[in-house]
Amino acid sequence: MAKEQILVVDDEEDILDLVKYNLEKEGYRVTCVMTGEEAIDQARSLNPDLMLLDLMLPGVDGLEVCKILKYDTKTSKIPIVMLTAKGEESDIVAGLELGADDYISKPFSPRILIARVRAVLRRNLIKKNYSPREIIRIYDLVIDPGRHIVLYDNQPVDLTYTEFSLLQLLAQRPGWVFTRYQIIDALRGEDYPVTERSVDVQIVGLRKKLGDGGKLIQTVRGVGYRFKE
Repeated sequence: MAKEQILVVDDEEDILDLVKYNLEKEGYRVTCVMTGEEAIDQARSLNPDLMLLDLMLPGVDGLEVCKILKYDTKTSKIPIVMLTAKGEESDIVAGLELGADDYISKPFSPRILIARVRAVLRRNLIKKNYSPREIIRIYDLVIDPGRHIVLYDNQPVDLTYTEFSLLQLLAQRPGWVFTRYQIIDALRGEDYPVTERSVDVQIVGLRKKLGDGGKLIQTVRGVGYRFKE
C-alpha cells in the first residue's frame, strides 16, 4: 500500500533532492516544486497528506502560501511543516499562528526530518479520527467544524485558522478553564516557541471579531480562559 503523499516546496534544488531522496527511501510519495505559486496550485490539485514549505521563496513567500492555503476550506486541513533558514522566532511564530503544524530549521539532519514528518502525520491522523465534527450551537453562536464556518447572531464571522481552532476548543467544553499552555498544546500538539502573550493576542482578536459575542470568552485571572457556562 502506497504511503502518504508529501508536497515539498523549496527554491534550492539540492535541498529538494535531499528531502525527496530521504522521504522516498521511507516509502512516501513525493512531489517537488520551487515557487509559492506552484505550491498553491499543487496543494489544490493533489491535496497532499503533508506539505514541507520553505519560508524563503521568491515571489509569493512561504508565509503567504501558508496563509492562502489555511484560509481556503479545500486546503485548510493540509498539515504544513515550515522549513526555515532564518531561525528567527518572529517568523516561526507568524507561521504557527497562521496554522502551520511544525517547523524545521536549516540545516537539518535527514533523521530529524523523517521524525518530524512522522510525528505530524500521526498527529493529523488522530485529529481526523477523533476531532469533533458535530456542529456546536451555544447561546447565539454556531460553529461548523466540517465547513469551517462560524456564525454569531446569524452573521458570519471571518476567523483565521488558529482563531477558529481556539474558539472551537473553548466552546466544546463550556465552563472548563484552559491555561495558556494547555491552549498551545491543544492547538499545536507539541511544545513550540509560542509565548503566553501570543495566546492573549489571539483571544483579543477573537473577542473583537465576535463583537457582543466576545463576552462569552471569559478570563480567569492568573489561570487562563474559559467559555461561558
